This record gives sequence, structure tokens and C-alpha cells, in this order.
Amino acid sequence: MSFSKLCNDIFLKSTMDYHVVDSVDAPMKNPYEIKTIEYYLYLKNWIDAVQWHFEDIIRDPLIDPVEALTLKRRIDKSNQDRTDLVELIDSYFLDQYKSVMVNADATINTESPAWAIDRLSILALKIYHMHQEVERTDTNEEHLNQCKTKLNILLEQQKDLSLAIDQLIADIESGKKYMKVYKQMKMYNDPALNPVLYAKK
Repeated sequence: MSFSKLCNDIFLKSTMDYHVVDSVDAPMKNPYEIKTIEYYLYLKNWIDAVQWHFEDIIRDPLIDPVEALTLKRRIDKSNQDRTDLVELIDSYFLDQYKSVMVNADATINTESPAWAIDRLSILALKIYHMHQEVERTDTNEEHLNQCKTKLNILLEQQKDLSLAIDQLIADIESGKKYMKVYKQMKMYNDPALNPVLYAKK
């Protein structure tokens, strides 16, 4: 099984599992053995699913301002968790291919495998929700046709991105490409780097 197939299968399972309860407060029941790559992929998509719905909720024009601030804090934490997990998945690839002899003419990619996988996880959610739009019975034909067109584009994008991820991994494995992972260094969450926070000390 290709790595992208593994990702897509797990992302679909996580997305479907989340929408059984469809609540940002639902406990995650990860079916995979802890600390395996499968566990981390499921967790990655679950975090993305929760954040997807956070973003829906906070756009409610009637949301209570106090609730909105609480939710913004949860979104910030979710963003940090997502970033940390992407870096953890990249560590998996670094460990997998640490003994590969890199070719003298090897090139670096614009993004690491895990950040491409991050986009694949988001695509799984876009496809799920666009499919929901296609199945709506309370809207007009124009809306449905627009959503069908968008769904077909998303499915094509998923296919292309999956292929690109597998090609990237194959190139890393053969030494044609090499990985460098840069920590995201998000400054707004760091009390030592966010001027609004350190000015309060």
C-alpha cells in the first residue's frame, strides 16, 4: 500500500468517525496503537476536523463575544497542536530515511512530506463537506451544480496530491531528494516572543 493510500484511508475513517457525534467536544477514540504512524495520522485528521468546526462556529454573527474569545483560545491551541503533530510526523520520515545515501545532485522540496500530508488531511475534510452540500435537498439546482463541480475538482486535487506525496517519498528513499525540517517557531503563542505578552511582565 502506498503511503498516500494509508493516509487517505485513515483520514476518511477519522472524518467519518468525527461526524458520528459531530461535536467539537466529542472524545477521540483513536483505534490505532499509540505512537504508531497510523495513530498520528488519525489524530492529525481529528484535530483538523475539530478545528474545521471551530472555524464554522466562530463565524456565527450572533455568537456571544465572551464565548468567541474562549473559542479563539481553543483555536490557537488547536493550531499549535496541529503544527506540533506535523513536525512529529516529519520526524517519522527523518528516522525512516536517516541511513539513505543522498545523491550528490539531490534537491530539496518546497515542503516536507508531513506538510503535504497536512494538506491531504484538509482535503479529506473539504471533500466530505462538499459531498454533504451535493446531497442537500433544501437548496436550488444552481447551488448543487456548483458544488458538484467543486467536488470533482477536490477529488482531482486529492488524486494529484496523493501522487505527488508518493513521488516525494520515493525520491527521498532513493536519495534523489533530501529533507530539511524547519520548526515553525510560531511567535504569537510564545510569551517571550509576542510583544503584547512580554510587555505585560
